[in-house]
Formats: sequence, C-alpha cells, structure tokens
Amino acid sequence: MKGKILLVVGLGVGYVLGSRAGRGRYDEIVAKAQQFWNDPRVKSQVNNAQDFVKDKAPDVAEFISKNVKKPAAAATAKKPAARKSPTTRSTTPKS
Repeated sequence: MKGKILLVVGLGVGYVLGSRAGRGRYDEIVAKAQQFWNDPRVKSQVNNAQDFVKDKAPDVAEFISKNVKKPAAAATAKKPAARKSPTTRSTTPKS
C-alpha cells in the first residue's frame, strides 16, 4: 500500500514538474490537492492514523529497545577466539 501511494505521489510530482501546460494547469493541480487534503473524510483518516501511531508508539519503542539490547549484550559477552602465534611454523621441508 505504501508503495502505491508513493507511486501516485511520484507521478503527480513528475507531472507537475514536467508539465508543459503552464501555470494554469499547475494552479488547477494545487487547487485539487488542497481540496483533497481538506476533505473531511481525508482529515478523519489522517486523525485516525495519528491516533493509532500515538497509541502504538510506546509499545513499538519498547519492543525495539528490548530486541536491540539482546544482540548488543550477546556481542559484548563473547570472548574473541585465540589466535595462533605467527612464529609457529612447520620446519618440515616440502617435497
């Protein structure tokens, strides 16, 4: 759904910027966009989305912080593997 919305917005912006119809067509597009944004149904849905985000934001933040702390704690708790000394070489001649 997000991709479709971005596509429509992108097409609209591309049309406005690439339009050769001039200022008159641009003004029509702006007026339609403002009419759409000020529509009570759109405002209602925007308010619903804002309320949903405000309601869920603390839960999402808590979930993210818990899931970030686990890998971070695991990464700091691991000890690095012991390396072999570079002086330990085989002295047997190769054939």
